[in-house]
Order: sequence, then structure tokens, then C-alpha cells
Amino acid sequence: MQRARELAPPGTKIEVECDRKEQVERAVSARADIIMLDNMTLDAMRECVALVDGRATVEASGGVTRDRVRAIAETGVDWISVGALTHSAPALDLALDFDP
Repeated sequence: MQRARELAPPGTKIEVECDRKEQVERAVSARADIIMLDNMTLDAMRECVALVDGRATVEASGGVTRDRVRAIAETGVDWISVGALTHSAPALDLALDFDP
């Protein structure tokens, strides 16, 4: 965190990705601005949100589906990110050819 703050322009928010409670504890201690809870269970998310206790923005990511989004929101996270919007979007094979 210290090195990231040294290199980043002033005012830049530093985000730390965590997949275990111990990592969240370290991110809070290091004063991360945003803590991403990656692929955690709902119970783990609730526990980590309580641990952060408003000292950072908490983002949930991984395993976000239409069926789970309400339950994820109810854990108290501030943001929910959905990677499927980019990594699972169907591709379109499109070409634009010009004749001389």
C-alpha cells in the first residue's frame, strides 16, 4: 500500500482484492480505499463488511448472477461488480471492407 501511494497521483483510490478474511484485515490495517471481496460466500461477505466497518468502500465480485445479486447486496457491500459483462459477452464477427 505504501509503495502504491508513493507511485499513484495524489487522490488516487487504491483498491485491494481479497478472497480471505485475513487479507481483508490486512487491507483495513493498510488503509486501503476500496476492498474487493472476491468469490466469497454470503456469510464471509457479511463478516468482512462488519470487519471493515465503514473504513473503506467494499466491493463484491465473483459469482455474481441475477439470482444472487439481491442476496449479495443485502450483505452490506457498497458496490457489486459483474465481470460477466465483459468476459462472457457473446462476440460479434463484424468486418467492414472497402472496394478500391
